[in-house]
Amino acid sequence: MKILTVRLPDDIVAQIEAESRARKLSKSDVVRDRLTRAAKTGSTRPPSLDAISDLIGAVDGLPIDLSAEKKAHLGAAGYARKHPR
Repeated sequence: MKILTVRLPDDIVAQIEAESRARKLSKSDVVRDRLTRAAKTGSTRPPSLDAISDLIGAVDGLPIDLSAEKKAHLGAAGYARKHPR
């Protein structure tokens, strides 16, 4: 196995050290595990983007000025009615 030296921010080092203690592994093993898992997923997007990726997209058939005229369009669709309390 080859040796690789990297410089990491203090917060990441603290996370690795905490995980190392919790899992009773060396810091090298923790880093190797994290790199292996990241390589297997193959994702270059942040995890938060992966979490909402199914919600991102475009919808056909909406008015092109929906953001500017939302009250008019919502009113026409029946969403602007006030409900009794």
